[in-house]
Amino acid sequence: MLRPHPASVGEARRIVRDELSRAGRDDLVETAELLVSEVVTNALVHAGTAIRLRAWVGAEGLRVEVDDGSLQLPSPRNNATLAGTGRGLRLLQRMVDSWGAHPHTDGKTVWFELCVGDREGEMSLIDVPDDASSLVVAPDGTVQVELLNVPLLLHVAWHQLAEALMREYLLISIGDDLELDELQAHAAASDALALMRDHLPSPGVGEDVDELMAAAVEPAVTSPREVMPVPADSLPHFRVLDETLDAALALADAGGLLTPPTQPELRAFRRWIVQQVAAQSGGAGPTPWEDLSDVAPPPPRSPMTWSPDAVSTSELALIAADDTNGIIAISRSALEILGYDEPAELVGRRLVAIIPWRYRQAHLAGFTLHLALGRSPLLDRPVTVPALRRDGTETTIDLTVRSESLGAGRHVFVATVNA
Repeated sequence: MLRPHPASVGEARRIVRDELSRAGRDDLVETAELLVSEVVTNALVHAGTAIRLRAWVGAEGLRVEVDDGSLQLPSPRNNATLAGTGRGLRLLQRMVDSWGAHPHTDGKTVWFELCVGDREGEMSLIDVPDDASSLVVAPDGTVQVELLNVPLLLHVAWHQLAEALMREYLLISIGDDLELDELQAHAAASDALALMRDHLPSPGVGEDVDELMAAAVEPAVTSPREVMPVPADSLPHFRVLDETLDAALALADAGGLLTPPTQPELRAFRRWIVQQVAAQSGGAGPTPWEDLSDVAPPPPRSPMTWSPDAVSTSELALIAADDTNGIIAISRSALEILGYDEPAELVGRRLVAIIPWRYRQAHLAGFTLHLALGRSPLLDRPVTVPALRRDGTETTIDLTVRSESLGAGRHVFVATVNA
C-alpha cells in the first residue's frame, strides 16, 4: 500500500524495477518505470487517497495494477501530456500492449500489460498536436493568439504564483528521483510562462500608496486587446503548463506544498489562456476574459487556531478575513457601516463582496502578491477606499489592515474601519 505522497511515485518505480529484475526482464525496466510513474502520479493527483500497487511478471510479460479511491475512470484526451510529470494516457496508449480501467466498490483499478520494452521512438514529450494540419500559422511560423479584456494585474499576480508553484513542485520531484521527462515538462511550462511575460504588458503600478490607489483601478488595469504570437513548436507547452499546475495545485491543496491558497480567478485565468491558445490555433475566434468575482473562496488547507470572538464582539468596526480571502468575522459596528443586519450575511463570503468592481482586480492581485512574495504596500497604514454596501451603493471608509501569522502557513487579516 502506497501513501498519498509524491515519494510514492519513486517507491512504485522501485517495486516494479525489483520485480522485473527478479524475473530477468531488465529489457522492460525503462519503459515500465516510466509508465508506472504516470499511472501512480495520476492516482496521486486525481484521487489523493492511499494507492495499492500490484505488479507481476508472467510468460507474456509485465502486468501492473494500480488501485485508488476515486470512482472517476481515466478518459483519453487528445493532447500532448496529462500531467506535469509525464505524458499521461496518450503515452500509456502508445507504449503498452494493452491497458484498461474498471470501477469497484472502493474506487477503481487502472492496469497495463507490457511485453516489449524497447519503444524509444514513441517517447517524445513535446509533440506537435495530432491535428497539426489544422493549425492557423502566420508566415513567421507563429499562431497569433488574440486575447480580449486581459486583466493585466491579475496576470502579474498569477505569473508570480505560477512560478512559485512550479519551482516548489520541481523541488519535490528532485527529491523523488527526478527524471528527464520531468525536467522537459518544467522547461516546456516555463517556455509558455515566458511567452506570456514577454507579450502581455505590465500595468506599471508601483509601491507608492497614493499612486497605487489612483492607478490600480479599472479600466486602467485591463487591456481591451493583446496579441500573443506563439511559435507553432510552443503550442503544446501551454497544455504542459496547464497540467503541471494542475498537479502542483492538487499537492498544494492537500498540504504538500507551502504556496498560499490560489484564488479562483487566478485558476480561471490560466484555464482561459490555455483554452484561447488551443482554440485559436485551430482557427476559432477569441473569447474575452470574464469577471468571476461571485465564486466561493477556495477551501482552507489546514485548521486555523484563531477565535473570531475578539472581532465579532468588539465595539470597534472590525472585519477579519483569512488567507483564502474569505470573511471569517465582523463586528456589529462594521455591519452597520456596510448596511447589513447579521454577521451570517457576510461571514463565509469573499472580501470582494464589499469591494467595488473597479478595485477587485487590484485587491486580488495585491492579496496574492502579499501571500506569495510578502508585498504589502497597504498593510499597517491608514488608507481611504470606497466600500460596497448591501444595497449596492458605495460609502467611503478609512481602514487600517494588519496581518497575523498563525503558524502552519495560515494568516488572518483584521481591518479596522472608520466611516
